[in-house]
Amino acid sequence: MSRAVTALDGATSTDGIATITEVALQGMITLRGDLASAGIKKAAKTVASVDVPGAGQANCSDDRGICWMSPDELLVLCPYDEVDASLDKIRSTIGSDHALAVDVSDARAVFRVSGAGARDVLAKLVPVDLKPQAFAGGMFRRTRMAQVPVAFWLHEEDVFQIVCFRSHARYVFDLLKVAAQPGSAVDFF
Repeated sequence: MSRAVTALDGATSTDGIATITEVALQGMITLRGDLASAGIKKAAKTVASVDVPGAGQANCSDDRGICWMSPDELLVLCPYDEVDASLDKIRSTIGSDHALAVDVSDARAVFRVSGAGARDVLAKLVPVDLKPQAFAGGMFRRTRMAQVPVAFWLHEEDVFQIVCFRSHARYVFDLLKVAAQPGSAVDFF
C-alpha cells in the first residue's frame, strides 16, 4: 500500500530572513453551498471545532479551521487522517441543504512562512497590503503569488500559512526561498 507524502517531502529553508516550511499533510475539504444555511455552518463547525468566519477571514487552531474562500465556499481544515470521517460528518449534518463537500487534501500543498521577516517575504510576492494594521490575525486572502494562485492567512503573529495547488508546490517554495534569502530584508514593517 502506498504512503501519502507531501509534495516536497517536508522541504524547509532556514537560512534567510524568514523560515519557509512545507507543512505536514493537512486535511482539506472544500464545502460549497449557501453559507447562510444553518446546516452548512453547523457541518463546518462540527468538523473544524471553530466558528465559521466572516468574509475574508480564517478561523484556525492547530490543524483545524475554516477559511472563507468565496461567497459560497469554505475550506474546512482537519487532521489528514480524519478526512473521510469528516466528510461523512459534513454530509450527515447538512441534511437536505444543497451542498458539495469534496476532499482536496492531496490536490494542495501548504507552506508556513515564519519569523520577523515573514511580512517582508510575502510583500515581495503578493499584491496585498501587509502592514500590520491592514492585515491582522484572522484575515484571509486569495490572490496570486507571482504567476500562480494561492490563498494565505496570518495563522499567528509572524506566521503565515499559504495554500497552493500541489502542482505548483516547487515553484511556490522556490519563490518564497528567494524572497527570504539572506540580506534581502526590506524592513518596511
